[in-house]
Amino acid sequence: MTTSSSSKLNKTVKQQYMDLPQGNQVQVMYIWIDGSGEGLRCKTRTLDSEPKSIKELPEWNFDGSSTSQAEGSNSDMYLIPKAMFRDPFRKDPNKLVLCEVLKYNRKLAETNHRHECEKIMSMVVDQHPWFGMEQEYTLFTIDGHPFGWPLNGFPGPQGPYYCGVGADKAFGRDIVEAHYRACLYAGVMICGTNAEVMPAQWEFQVGPCEGIAMGDHLWIARFILHRVCEDFGVVASFDPKPIPGNWNGAGCHTNFSTKNMREEGGLRYIEEAIERLGKRHRYHIRVYDPKGGLDNARRLTGHHETSNINDFSAGVANRGASIRIPRAVGQEKCGYFEDRRPSANCDPYAVTEALIRTCLLNEEGEEPKEYK
Repeated sequence: MTTSSSSKLNKTVKQQYMDLPQGNQVQVMYIWIDGSGEGLRCKTRTLDSEPKSIKELPEWNFDGSSTSQAEGSNSDMYLIPKAMFRDPFRKDPNKLVLCEVLKYNRKLAETNHRHECEKIMSMVVDQHPWFGMEQEYTLFTIDGHPFGWPLNGFPGPQGPYYCGVGADKAFGRDIVEAHYRACLYAGVMICGTNAEVMPAQWEFQVGPCEGIAMGDHLWIARFILHRVCEDFGVVASFDPKPIPGNWNGAGCHTNFSTKNMREEGGLRYIEEAIERLGKRHRYHIRVYDPKGGLDNARRLTGHHETSNINDFSAGVANRGASIRIPRAVGQEKCGYFEDRRPSANCDPYAVTEALIRTCLLNEEGEEPKEYK
C-alpha cells in the first residue's frame, strides 16, 4: 500500500526537536481557502507572546499567483485573521488561525464567502440559528487507490461497512481517532464520528454551532483532517462521488434549526422553511458545491441514499429526500430538519448563508438579494 515518503521519516527524531522549549515565542499557523474554493493553504509566523484574542493577531500576506487567486504581476493578497484555535500538532501555546482573504485593493477574494455569510448571520442573530454539519470523506493512498481496497479488484458490496467493526470492515480507524482527538484539543465543536457505507469512507459531525461559527469550525476540522492524513501518509478526499458505479457518494448533510423551531410547536416553523426551500431548489443546488452543481450532479442521482438533483422532496425519516425531518422531530413537533443536498466539498459559509436567506429572510428567485 503506497503512502507518502514524508510519512516514513523517523517521527522519534522529529519529536526530540519538538520537545525543545520555545521560550515566550509562539508559532501561529495562518490558514486560508485557496482559489479552488475547496483547497486549504497555510503558513506559519512567530509572535513574541501568546495571542489571547483575534485582535492581537496581525494581518499578513501571501502570493496569490501560486494559489489561483491573483496574477503574477500583482500577486500580494491579504490574510485577515478571523477565528483562532489551539494547535494540536505543535501544542500550546501555539495557534491555528483561520483567515479571510482580501485582494491587493482590499476587496473580497472570489472564494471568500465568509464575509458575506457573517453579514447575513448578523441580520438574524435574534433567531439563534443553529447548524450541525455531517462531513463525509474518503481515504486514498498517495497514488489514488482507495485505502484498504484490494489492489486488483473491489471489496465486497456495501452493507457491512457502515458503523462497522473489524479489520475487514473498518479501513483507517487510526486516522479517524487521531483526527477526533486533535479536534477536541483544538477546541473544534466536533460531536461524533462513524464509518460510512462505502469502505474507506468515514464521517465526522461538527455542531451545534451558532451562526458564522459553523463555517469556522468545519473548515478547521477539515484542515486538521488533511494534516493528520499527512502524518499517516494518506489522502482525505471530499469528492462527492469518489468511486463511480454502485458505491455511495459523499455529502455534507446540514442540520438547521432556529429558536422557534426548537421550542414547543416548532414543527410549524420547520414546515414553513421547507416550503420556502422547495420554491428555491435550483438556487440551493447551485450554491451547494463549488462548481455550481456540477459536482453534485455526479452524486444526487436518486440512488445510494440521495434525492435526484432535478427534484425537490421532503419527508420524515426519508434519506432519499432532499430534506429529511428526523422521526423524533415529527413525533415531538419541534426540533430541526436536515438538508441532505450539500456536497462533501461544499463551502459551509455558502451553505449556511443560503439557508438563512431562504428560510429566515424569505428570499425568492435565482439570485441572492443584496443588502446595504
